[in-house]
Amino acid sequence: MDLPTNNVELVREDEKERGVTFHCELYDTEIVRKIAQAFLPGLSSACVDNTTGDMFRNPGSVAADIRKEMVDYLTQRSESFVAESVVLEGDLDGEVSDHPFDIISNMVDDFASLKRNLFSRVSGWLLSEKREDKIDDFVQEMEINGFWLLDRREAVAQILVKNVDFKNIFHCDKKFNTAEELVEHVVNCGFRTMNCSNEGCSTVFCASHLEKHDSACPFKIIPCEQQCSENIMRREMDRHCITVCPMKIVSCPFYAVGCQSTMPHSIIQQHRSDNLHSHLLYTLKSIHKGGSEEDLKKRVDQIVESSSGRLADARDARSLILKVKDVEAKLGPLEVKAAEKVSEEPNKAGENSSEEPFEAFNKGGEESTEVDKIGSEKYNETINKVGEELSSIQI
Repeated sequence: MDLPTNNVELVREDEKERGVTFHCELYDTEIVRKIAQAFLPGLSSACVDNTTGDMFRNPGSVAADIRKEMVDYLTQRSESFVAESVVLEGDLDGEVSDHPFDIISNMVDDFASLKRNLFSRVSGWLLSEKREDKIDDFVQEMEINGFWLLDRREAVAQILVKNVDFKNIFHCDKKFNTAEELVEHVVNCGFRTMNCSNEGCSTVFCASHLEKHDSACPFKIIPCEQQCSENIMRREMDRHCITVCPMKIVSCPFYAVGCQSTMPHSIIQQHRSDNLHSHLLYTLKSIHKGGSEEDLKKRVDQIVESSSGRLADARDARSLILKVKDVEAKLGPLEVKAAEKVSEEPNKAGENSSEEPFEAFNKGGEESTEVDKIGSEKYNETINKVGEELSSIQI
C-alpha cells in the first residue's frame, strides 16, 4: 500500500464549515527520509522471521503482503499514538521519547516481532548471527530490485510523522482560508524544501536547517583554518593543512644538528637567515666534538667572514655541512686552546712541587704541538664522517 504525497490538500468537511479550507503539507525532509530508510530493514526482519523454517515460502514470496500489513499497522498505530501517549504518561516507570523517528522505529520493531513464526521465536536466540545476515541480504535484494522505492516510502513516512508529531515540531500545521494565502505561506515556510547551493552537494533539506547544513556541508568553500590566503573546500581542508598550506607548522631544516625550533612553513627562509650563526654553531659542534663553546663561536665568525654570503643559500643541515667543509679547507684546522692541567696532588714532596708546574707546562706545549700536527690529517676524516651521518638522516 503506497500512500500518495501532496503538498496541498483539502481538509475534512467539518473544517470547511469553520471556514478553514487549506493547510500546509510541508514537513521536515531530513526526519522523513531517515524514517523511510528504516522501513526496509523492518520489513526484511518481518519477512525473514515469518518464513524461517518454512520449506514452501521464502522472504520474497511474502514481501508484498507483509508490506501492505506493515503500512496498515503503522498508520493505525500512528493515528492512535496520542491516545497511547496519554495512557503511558501515567506509567511512572515508562520512558517514552517524543521524537518521531524513535516513535515510528519502535512501531516498526513491534510489527516485525508480531510477524515471527513459532520456529523463529524458538530458534532466534541460537541463530541470531545467521538471521542478521539473511535480513541484510534481503534488504539488498529489495533495493536492487526496486521493490519499495524511497520516494514511496517517504510518502508513507510523511503521513506517520504528521500523526505522531503532536507538538508540531517536525511538520507545518498552518491552516488558511484560501489557496492564495497558502501559496504565499509556502514560499516562506520554514519547512519548504531547499537544495544546497554549494557546487557538488546534492543534499536536500528544509529551510529551517539551512544554517545547520551550511555549517557542516563538506562542499562549502571556506577560508583556510590555518589562516593562509587560500579558500578551500571543507572536505579538502585536512589534506590542505598538512600538505601544501604555507602556514603548516614544520620543524627547522637544521633539526638534525640540534635546532629544535618549529614555525610556519612560509617563514622557513626567514628563520634560516635570522639564525645562520646558531645553525653554524650547531653544525660545528657536530664536527668538532671536542671544541669549546668559545673556540667554536670564534670559528663561526671566521667562516661567516670568509664565506662571502654563500652560507645563506644552505637549505638544510647536509647542504650547510658541505659549504662549511669548503670554507674550513681554506681556513685550516680549528685552533683549540690548550687547557691548563691542574694537579690533583698539590701537597707532594717540596723539591717535586716546585718542578711539576714547569714540567706540566712543557708537557702541555708538547701536546698542543702534537695536536697541530695530526689535526690537519684527522679533519677531513671527521668532517666526511659527519657528512655521511647527516646524509642518512631524514629531516
